[in-house]
Amino acid sequence: MTQPSTRPEKASVAGSVDGTQRTHRPWTDIQFWLAVAAGPLCWWLMIAAGVNARTDPLAWKVVALVAIVSPVLEEIVFRGGLQTALLTRPLLRRACWGITGANLLTSIAFAAVHLISQPPLWALLIVLPSLVFGWALERHNTLLSPIGLHVFYNSGFIILFQ
Repeated sequence: MTQPSTRPEKASVAGSVDGTQRTHRPWTDIQFWLAVAAGPLCWWLMIAAGVNARTDPLAWKVVALVAIVSPVLEEIVFRGGLQTALLTRPLLRRACWGITGANLLTSIAFAAVHLISQPPLWALLIVLPSLVFGWALERHNTLLSPIGLHVFYNSGFIILFQ
């Protein structure tokens, strides 16, 4: 008879939609932290594209809405709903430079929806972070990863530009 192990288990792993194994712990993934570091690069691109930086004081209700509530809801709809559904299509699971067709289509839809409330240049630039959020979903097979990135990116956008 064997004794039960008292050692802690490693990170949980689950099969993703494409059949590969992905970890649920993005915080231990160096590529996740590289995606976090890309946030300031996106902010710099906005400044380089001529988007004016903000100068007035922040209203905390706006910060909470744009930096926390919106990212959670958007990730549930776009990554949890649309991208996950598109990943069930074999053709859209194919990747080029780590970006699947499902991620690309979801990011285009994500940017198009932002045309409702953002100028066209801003909406176009949203495609880049959206691709990062979609990559994070596919890499870690959990919404926590893209939500965390989205909250971070939006926090910088709201502090710098809104």
